Amino acid sequence: MNIKHSNSPKSATRFANAAVNELGWWGAHRFLILRRISQLSVLSLFAIGPFLGLWLLKGNLSTSLLLDTIPLSDPLVMLQVLMSGHWPEISLLLGAVIIVGIYALLGGRVFCSWVCPVNIVTDLASWIRRKFSLPRTSEIPKNLRYYMLGLVLILPILTGVTVWEWLNPVPVVYRAILFGAGSGLWVLAVIFLLDTFVVERAWCSHLCPTGALFSLIGKVSPIKIAAIRAEACNNCMDCFTVCPERQVLKPVLKKGSIQPFILDSDCTLCGRCIDVCAPRVFQYTNRFNSNNSNRIPLKVESKL
Repeated sequence: MNIKHSNSPKSATRFANAAVNELGWWGAHRFLILRRISQLSVLSLFAIGPFLGLWLLKGNLSTSLLLDTIPLSDPLVMLQVLMSGHWPEISLLLGAVIIVGIYALLGGRVFCSWVCPVNIVTDLASWIRRKFSLPRTSEIPKNLRYYMLGLVLILPILTGVTVWEWLNPVPVVYRAILFGAGSGLWVLAVIFLLDTFVVERAWCSHLCPTGALFSLIGKVSPIKIAAIRAEACNNCMDCFTVCPERQVLKPVLKKGSIQPFILDSDCTLCGRCIDVCAPRVFQYTNRFNSNNSNRIPLKVESKL
């Protein structure tokens, strides 16, 4: 049985209504709201320093100091410094190790959906596409972001400097909000327009080198989303509509599959598939939980 996603205005207005009716408004939006709280809370921890003089976190998401003691560093920044021919300071190296450890445990792309401020921009673009039923355009290769990651690491070898950090939209957001340096906001505008009118989820799903690195880090994470009640799936396709990496859903919802866990490290663990699913097919779980190791195969095979 093949399921085709509808882009009609009528279907767009009905999006996730079944989940709202079954789970209530909060139940159908809880992880979306919690993610926004998480993203804004992280930003606030940095902001209260320059605005209120309370320095809980100094710096930005590239490199920071927690409680004036614990270093936290973007591992991609640390790798760029190494590639530029400079040995990183111990604090940068230790901070990168701490971050890698955290996201190896939680799931690498948790950063993308629960921390990264650019996600707010790309989610807005996705909402506009759905709201106005903008047509889906041709996809670009998802592994392109890994080539972007390679390019980001090669440029410091050629130039001797961390070139990517001049354009990286994550610190651009923080510099603009915390220090009024808005000259780089054109990068966010380009990402928004690209995601809205050119290629769906172009930045986060196809191009972002930071997301590519965190995807690699998250391969060993024990925390996963699982289709624990796949037999209850009613083929509404709302999870495919809202998922930023919809290809990760296919293996667990494919006809004959006995693997309930979304093992693909491209999954951002955003929880939106849990939010919008009225039959409650999905839930967060531990991949080593033997209670979810077997399940009834789903009757549906999806083709988008």
